[in-house]
Amino acid sequence: MGLCQSRGAAIMPMLDMTNARHWNLRDESIKVMLRVGLGVVCLGASWAARAQSIPTDSPRWQLEGKAKAIEYLGRRCLWLQDGLASLKDFEMTDGVIDVDMAGSGERGFYNIHFRMEGDDGEEVYLRPHKTGLDDAQQYAPILRGMAPWQIYNGPGFTRAVDIPRGVWFHVRLEITGAQAKLYVNDMRAPSLVMNDLKSGIRKGGVALAGDACFSNFEIRETAPVVWERHEPAMPAATITNWSLSPSLEALERDLERPLSKSEAAAMRWQDVTAEPPGFVVIDRYRRSPNVTPTFAKDFSKRLEPQKGMQVVYARTMVVSDRDQVRKLNIGYSDDVSVFLNDKILYRGRSAQRFRDPGFLGIVNPENDAVYLPLKKGRNELMLAVSELTGGWGFICRFDNTDGVH
Repeated sequence: MGLCQSRGAAIMPMLDMTNARHWNLRDESIKVMLRVGLGVVCLGASWAARAQSIPTDSPRWQLEGKAKAIEYLGRRCLWLQDGLASLKDFEMTDGVIDVDMAGSGERGFYNIHFRMEGDDGEEVYLRPHKTGLDDAQQYAPILRGMAPWQIYNGPGFTRAVDIPRGVWFHVRLEITGAQAKLYVNDMRAPSLVMNDLKSGIRKGGVALAGDACFSNFEIRETAPVVWERHEPAMPAATITNWSLSPSLEALERDLERPLSKSEAAAMRWQDVTAEPPGFVVIDRYRRSPNVTPTFAKDFSKRLEPQKGMQVVYARTMVVSDRDQVRKLNIGYSDDVSVFLNDKILYRGRSAQRFRDPGFLGIVNPENDAVYLPLKKGRNELMLAVSELTGGWGFICRFDNTDGVH
């Protein structure tokens, strides 16, 4: 069966600023919408394993930002520095991407974007400056132009790998349905297994991005497999049903004051359901402000107001069968205020580098805890979740469901 591909996809690289990462490394790329002009191409009548090799100087490459063809380590290659090289006439469902990469090992990212559709899609990348460490490689979906790497972290998303420096090495990405595998240098076993691709997009554009040299690019489509999600379990005590407010300017609000009844009534609320294991990923519903904070370079400025920070209010109802105090485990990014029945109980800040210069702001339900003085009956729980960059979301979970619904 022939497969005709349609036009239209855009890519916004993810801003990821880990450890000694230079906070402005991707600013220019992020400021410019990196649009992929996808032409129309019809594939053949069978899914024969025919690989397409795309030479470095091929007109099929659309170059954006700092990107050009150069000679490096004895090869003609694509050189990217916060740049993007996208295929102008190609979309893919399932398939295999092979490419050689090389770089100095300095701070940077070696990215492969795939299944890009508009501002959404998937990406997997290497951090050469983190070689051998637990987050040397990472998968993250791209949602509304941002990859929430602080939320999608750990098994299935990050893993240690050795990244060669100053030499060419081979990388392979195998994409099959809702799963993918990445191979780095050693083609015998995957270095990262992506059990559940999070964007939900099944077909889209392909691109290379970041801060590296790329050569010997080859892509081969394979027959699409049955789409099967492999999501983690949802713990029973997780709060899953929430309503989200519109995105608001954080500096225009007193985030330690609850919404008034009139303010809440005037807002248009959106009902959402947490995804396993309990994250409400606000990036799915609101565009991230993607702000570089003042304390990115100067830790002493971490208490300053951060211009451009956005806040979303999230509310839910907790029904208790008696008056009781219950511990609520909470993870969030970047800041949160917790209100119960119109009273503030907690204010926390978990932005990258806020707690200490090496702090990443990774989100998990064990980040913090607050004790809720629940009354018998209905209790309104409301969060004010503020964001700078790196992933906008939260997770709330009781230790157990005893006496609460």
